[in-house]
Order: sequence, then C-alpha cells, then structure tokens
Amino acid sequence: MFGIVLLASSLACLVTAVGIYVINKYSSWGNKNVAQFMSFAAGVLITVSLIHILPEAYAMNDRAPMFVLIGFMGLYISNRILDRYRFHGHEESQMTIGLIPMIGIGIHSFIDGVIYSVTFNVSVFTGILAAIGMVLHEFPEGIVTFLLLRRGGFSRKKAIIWALIAAAFSTPLGTLVSYPFIETIDRGTLGLMLAFSAGALLYVGATHLLPAVEQEGRRYTVFSLLAGILVAVVIVLTKG
Repeated sequence: MFGIVLLASSLACLVTAVGIYVINKYSSWGNKNVAQFMSFAAGVLITVSLIHILPEAYAMNDRAPMFVLIGFMGLYISNRILDRYRFHGHEESQMTIGLIPMIGIGIHSFIDGVIYSVTFNVSVFTGILAAIGMVLHEFPEGIVTFLLLRRGGFSRKKAIIWALIAAAFSTPLGTLVSYPFIETIDRGTLGLMLAFSAGALLYVGATHLLPAVEQEGRRYTVFSLLAGILVAVVIVLTKG
C-alpha cells in the first residue's frame, strides 16, 4: 500500500515540476501574462477553499472555523513580519509577492501529501478519486508559484528551486512524514489541518493575489478569475 500512496503523491510532484519547466522555458510569455495567471490562481484557491476544503474540514471537526482564522491570520502576520524586519525599500519588499503565496501553497501541498496517506488508507478506490482531483490543479499551481517568485525578484534559478520545494516536493514529503503515523491521525485532527490550509489559501487568493492583479491593471483578468472558479468547481466535482 505504501508504494501506491508514494506513487500517487510522486505523480502530483511530477505534474507540478512539468508546469514549472514549461513556464521557465517560455518565461517571456509567462511574465507577459502573469496577471492572468494570478487571477486564475485566485479563482481556484478561493473557490476550492470555500466550497470544498472548508465544508469538509467542518464535517470532520466543529472547531474548524477557528483554525481557518488561525491559518488566515498566520499568513497575514507572516507577511507583515517579512515586510517589517527582513526587507526594506520598494524593490526588496516586492519579494513578499512571491514568498507569501509560496508559504501558503507549500502548506497546502504538504497537507495534500497527508491526504493521500489518509484516503488510500481508507481504500485504493477512495485514494484514486482524491488523487484525480488533486493532480488536476498541480500543473497550474507550479506555474503560478514560479511566476510569483520571479515577479517578486527571485532569480530564475532560485525561483525554480523554491517553486519545486514548495509546490512539488512538499507533497511526497507530506506522504513520507504522515504515512508511518497514519493510524494516529484521526479524522478530527485532519479536519483541523484542512481548516488551517483553507485559511492560508483564502489569504493567498483573496488578500494577496487579487490586489496584485488589480495593481497590474491588465484587461480581461476577470475572465481568468472566472475560468479559475470554473476549474475549481470541476476539481470539486471530480473529487466528489
């Protein structure tokens, strides 16, 4: 069973890595359309958090709303700390554009790895259903993470490395860390982890990405946002 679980999470890692490779190869096109990617990602993250992760977390643990708040405020406070104590000046403060989404996506990807362990432990069929939905969003997730890191001032090499760590490698890492303790991770604890993830992703999507899209001033980004919402709905229906 462990081999199947690790294979599924490694597939998600691979799909994310392919997204990073593709956008790195066509970086000029990616930078030109970064606003569209950000609004698309915002639509996916906000929708998945509100209509899937949060309700599922609440069904597992009635304390989930408190952990949504903790996840949301945790990323907000992290953002303020980075701005105040690590970076100074306009150009350097732009690095938080990449760092904060990277933190949120990293948390979410790690928990994805935990979910693989839990769902495959229920049954192979349940695990496969969950894997289908999660893999669908890995490709754009890798693209967006890389673009935001580049937009934030990271070099191409560092953006690739950090995007791989946060969006790709964190998923099999979550599987490797959680699988030995899978019997001790009860439904209620997983619900709190999911709620924290929902809060973090809501912050990234609604408070971080959407204002950045508005600053870009590009036309038609609302259509990218709607496309992200549509994709998220498909992901949720696939998982269901």
